[in-house]
Amino acid sequence: MARRIAAGAAYGGGGIGLLGVAGVGVLLAEAQLAKRSVGSQGDGAAPPRADGVYGRAFGVRPEGGPEVEPLRFLMLGDSTAAGQGVHRSRQTPAALLASGLAAVAERPVELRNVAVPGARSDDLDRQVSLALADGGWVPDVCVLMVGANDVTHRMTATESVRLLASAVRRLRTAGAEVVVGTCPDLGTIEPVYQPLRWLARRASRQLAAAQTIGTVEQGGRTVSLGDLLGPEFAQNPRELFGPDNYHPSAEGYATAAMAVLPTLCASLGLWPEGERPEAARDEGFLPVARAAARAASEGGTEVAAAGGARGPLALLKRRRRRRITHEPSPAPATGAPAAEGAEGGGLDRRPG
Repeated sequence: MARRIAAGAAYGGGGIGLLGVAGVGVLLAEAQLAKRSVGSQGDGAAPPRADGVYGRAFGVRPEGGPEVEPLRFLMLGDSTAAGQGVHRSRQTPAALLASGLAAVAERPVELRNVAVPGARSDDLDRQVSLALADGGWVPDVCVLMVGANDVTHRMTATESVRLLASAVRRLRTAGAEVVVGTCPDLGTIEPVYQPLRWLARRASRQLAAAQTIGTVEQGGRTVSLGDLLGPEFAQNPRELFGPDNYHPSAEGYATAAMAVLPTLCASLGLWPEGERPEAARDEGFLPVARAAARAASEGGTEVAAAGGARGPLALLKRRRRRRITHEPSPAPATGAPAAEGAEGGGLDRRPG
């Protein structure tokens, strides 16, 4: 199914849906009940802004020479990428990733976040245009998190993947490395009941797999978030979900960031693990569609393009995670608002 969706996105097709017509009436009725529950406890506050420079101390040369140029990190996507549900900038996934990247690279990281709560894949073109409008600022690496709103708003999977692939292609053409956190498992949301829970999980995984195919074909990498957030969120909903029972809590965002950070660093050649697969970790080279399907069912799995004589192959990796701790809020970049103060921070370098 993921292969069919990706093919329809690439070559045009008849709008292959994520769900068939069976049970649509029940699905819509259940969805209305879920909507009344989701967000009823949230405060509706806008996510905190975390734009600025992280790890500024790494930019100071002891010899008194010029400061080290920061890496440029761009975040795009929906409310998850924006950090909806937390109240401190340092708790957002973008801030966590920026501080983790700075610690691994031992270099400052300048973060810009153009993600918007409620965004679907059809907003990515606008976000990419906004990010690239400043010709003097081209990102070195980008992270996109998108897909959940595509499922809940019943956007066709082919259209969703086509729009994502277009965004990845534009960013790659601009010279940026791209990492996509694929669609999370919507079947873990507490107010969602059967049969909607089963349908939401199926739709989420189909889209996540198709997103992987579309991203890898454009030279990007993906990290699956669905199964990672699935069992862990299902077992600890009070800890990992925020007050609205839909968006992650601070600990939930940290869990997701820990999964994305190794791939983010590896895309820049900074992660200590090599690119060769480890058989002991069940890694290897697979046809892209098979790798995408495997990744969609196991959270934290990375898929990247790989060459092969028998056709397009993908490298499936399960990188070791390291826990990210909170970094002090950054010094604001030029034109960016200052973030509120925070204490502590860095990267726990013990293997995760």
